[in-house]
Amino acid sequence: MSDSQEKRSLTIEEWNYLTKYFVGNTFRYRDNIIIPKGVGPLQIKTNEEKMVETFFESCAFKSLMSCVVGYGLGAAIGLFSSSMGPASVTDTAEPQTARQVFREMKTTTLGYAKNFAVIGALFSGVECIIESSRGKSDWKNGTYAGAVTGGLIGLRAGVKAGVVGAMGFAAFSTAIDYYMHSRF
Repeated sequence: MSDSQEKRSLTIEEWNYLTKYFVGNTFRYRDNIIIPKGVGPLQIKTNEEKMVETFFESCAFKSLMSCVVGYGLGAAIGLFSSSMGPASVTDTAEPQTARQVFREMKTTTLGYAKNFAVIGALFSGVECIIESSRGKSDWKNGTYAGAVTGGLIGLRAGVKAGVVGAMGFAAFSTAIDYYMHSRF
């Protein structure tokens, strides 16, 4: 090689100049975003909106809301079933007073409400935790959550009841999930 063909390395300033020349500047401006007309105006979320959205999507909030809604639904079903059920049978032939009827209705309604609240909160919490850990939102989450929920509820009556409860609740959750997703 001759002196004119000798290898030469570039300095840092020359590399920076070439990088900016070929790649462009490293700053991105929001003005240059092209949005199709059909999409509409772009709304960028603030940090407060992101925090509120994160709170509403958290497992704790979902479980709490399922507990509240389950309590309300259970109270409605309990009130209906207590009004349709037969009055308590006593040894005497005297009719029940209104106070006794209302106490019985209150007991039945609160029993249903508590059971539905516990089942709703447990199922929702377990499903959210499973979905978060799997990183997928599909039918298997409801099936797994149903199995865990049914197993825990049935376990109070023994191991066999826990297994039957797990299988039954998992099948029910899968059927409901299939029905809800196939309709829409």
